[in-house]
Amino acid sequence: MPDYRHILLIKPSSLGDIVHAMPTCAAIRRAYPKARLTWLVKREWAGLVERIDGVDRVWPVKSTLKGWLSQVSSLRAEQFDLVVDLQGLFRSAAIGWFSGSPLLVGFANGREGSPRFYSQRVSVPQSDMHAVDRYLLVAKAVGAVESGAPEFRFRIPQTDYDAVDRVLSRSGVTPGTNWVAMNVSARWQTKRWPPASFAEVADRLQQEGWGAVVMIGGPDERAEVAEVNKMMKSPAIDLAGATTVGLLPALLSRASLLITNDSGPMHVAAAVGTAIVALFGPTSAVRTGPYGAGHAVLSGNVPCSPCFSRTCHNTVPLECLKMVSPQQVLAAARVQRAQGMVPR
Repeated sequence: MPDYRHILLIKPSSLGDIVHAMPTCAAIRRAYPKARLTWLVKREWAGLVERIDGVDRVWPVKSTLKGWLSQVSSLRAEQFDLVVDLQGLFRSAAIGWFSGSPLLVGFANGREGSPRFYSQRVSVPQSDMHAVDRYLLVAKAVGAVESGAPEFRFRIPQTDYDAVDRVLSRSGVTPGTNWVAMNVSARWQTKRWPPASFAEVADRLQQEGWGAVVMIGGPDERAEVAEVNKMMKSPAIDLAGATTVGLLPALLSRASLLITNDSGPMHVAAAVGTAIVALFGPTSAVRTGPYGAGHAVLSGNVPCSPCFSRTCHNTVPLECLKMVSPQQVLAAARVQRAQGMVPR
């Protein structure tokens, strides 16, 4: 078995994909405990990767082509003896090749011609497998055999929990009490459950004594949160843009439940063990659903789903999501509470 000492893991984006790569990182770290493991990531997600256990160095890059090319000479000077590209695109494969590593590993079915750069190509036996398990195929190919269940390990400093508690306290949520997180946005318009449905569920949860409903999201998702809040009888707490991406693990570990569209925060919540009710439309829960047992995934049964499209071509726009009623979401939440997934 080779003894890799300087490993570069390329997984620049997006938020959910980075979380999916955590078990691969853990497996590689366990197989090569003496190695220095560097993770190349887009700058906007660096705060999350800094909190992933097993990462020795975070290498942030700007999203532009110029930002990527500016890193070539510095990466080459590192003399990596193993580069793992989990992104599988031209840019990620090219930067791996430019690093000068003698071994560059990636997927045989990578896009944009990326497999041409790899010195070792990893085959994916089936298309309908979860991203977590697909990434672990690469870990196995480099000698990192997974033992037991895939591991999602964050190293969350106490300062993160303290910061989250301060934000919650300022918003009227007493630390230690139950509250429900709600993520009403998503990068694709086609992934978004109707705002009125979120509003109805949020109102009912508050009426039924689930505790405060806390809207989460980034600064660019404030409009979606405001739209839902306007439809509510008693507006939820709005934390959109109030915390950094690095604080997401601490924040979501404090929540008793997350109700969410298919999104990055959904995967962070799954990684920290928070119960989830997820709404899926154009995407496949088999491939990118919340990983692990106990989570509820709801989707309308329409012939065109999953279509994996950012544009809905159905005669009834977003029928796959609109078919899921607020009553179904509330019922799924109650089942999780009855099963002990959600604390009372």
